[in-house]
Amino acid sequence: MSKIKFEIEFPIHASPKMLYTYFATPAGLEEWFADKVNSRGKMITFIWDEVEEKATILTNKNGEKIKYKWLESEGDESYFEFRIEVDALTKDVSLMITDFADDEDEAEESKMFWENQIEELKHTIGA
Repeated sequence: MSKIKFEIEFPIHASPKMLYTYFATPAGLEEWFADKVNSRGKMITFIWDEVEEKATILTNKNGEKIKYKWLESEGDESYFEFRIEVDALTKDVSLMITDFADDEDEAEESKMFWENQIEELKHTIGA
């Protein structure tokens, strides 16, 4: 069964360089996304309440984007990506999140999850 791809945009008042560290480094991810994050090369372990989820880094463009793939979803095309976009005219910064879900209901739940997580991120960085 193929998954549904969705993308959400979050305007964030922060510099792209600073914002990037919050989703591309273990210390940054621990501030808002997971309880603990360990990395070994391209292998990342996210820990929430003693539960481990492993992902690999598919793409990492410093200061712009990082794309992760959950190990449990090896057999499909899904991934999740954090991408920073800067408006050429206004210089407004947006964080674009791309993710996948099994169906429309799960996509709605995932969007709410990301909205809550990004609110936590904004609170953490004071944006």
